[in-house]
Amino acid sequence: MNKREWKTIREFEEILFEEYNGIAKITINRPRYRNAFTPKTTWELSQAFSLCREMQDISVVLLTGAGDMAFCSGGDMNVKGRGGYIDGKGVPRLSVLDVQMQIRRLPKPVIAMVNGFAIGGGHVLHLMCDLTIASENAIFGQTGPKVGSFDAGFGASYLARIVGQKKAREIWFLCRKYSAAEAERMGLVNKVVPLDRLEDECVEWAETMMQHSPLALRMIKAGLNAELDGQAGIQELAGDATMLYYFLDEAQEGGKAFLEKRKPDFKKYPKLP
Repeated sequence: MNKREWKTIREFEEILFEEYNGIAKITINRPRYRNAFTPKTTWELSQAFSLCREMQDISVVLLTGAGDMAFCSGGDMNVKGRGGYIDGKGVPRLSVLDVQMQIRRLPKPVIAMVNGFAIGGGHVLHLMCDLTIASENAIFGQTGPKVGSFDAGFGASYLARIVGQKKAREIWFLCRKYSAAEAERMGLVNKVVPLDRLEDECVEWAETMMQHSPLALRMIKAGLNAELDGQAGIQELAGDATMLYYFLDEAQEGGKAFLEKRKPDFKKYPKLP
C-alpha cells in the first residue's frame, strides 16, 4: 500500500478529518466500539461534511472507519435511550438523519471506504454515499428489528431502489449478514479489493473523478437523486440550474437593467430549439 501523508484539516474528538491532494477523508474514530456513532460523532460528522461543501480545494470525500474491523456498526447502544441517542446534555437525538441528507446533497462525490462491518445505521451511511468500495473482509446487513429499531427512510426506500423490493425486505426482515462478494453481486458495492489495497483503490477512483468536470459531476448527482427525492430533489436540481443560469450574460442583463433603471434587452439572446 502506498504511504500517503494525510494532513489534519480540523481536530475532533470522535472522528478524524484529513486531506490529501484535494481528497478529504472523514474517519469515524471509535474502533473500540466498532465505530458506532454517538450524538457527538454525528455532530462532528456534520461539521466535517459542512466544511467539505465550503472548501474549494476539496473535490472528493472518503468516509471510513478507524482500524480494520469496522466501517460503522450503527448507533452506539450504550447511549440509546427513550426518544433516540442521548447526548451529553441528556437530549435524545437522531442526528444521523441530518448527516444522511448532507451526504446526499453534498455537490461532490462521496466514496464509502468500507473496511469491515457496515451494519445497522452504518449500513445506511455507506448506502448514502455515491460509491462504495469494500475490503474483502467487509460485512453488510441490518440489525434494526433485532434491537428495536428501523430506518424507514433512505435506509428502506433507497436500499430498495438499489437491490429491489424483495431483497430489501429480506435484508430488513431477516437481519442476515452478507459478505462483500454478496453485496457486490446485489449492487450494494461497486468493487471489492484486498484490505491492504482499499485506500489505494479509493484514492485512484477519487483521482479519476477529479480529472472530470466538477460541475458535470454535481449536476449528474443532483439528477440521479431528483427522481427519488421528490420535490426536495427537484429543488436541489433546480438550484444547481439557477446557479448555472446566473453565469450567463442573459441573467446578467436582467440584473444590470434593474440597477440601471431601464428595460432589459432579452431579444439579443438565442431561443434555441
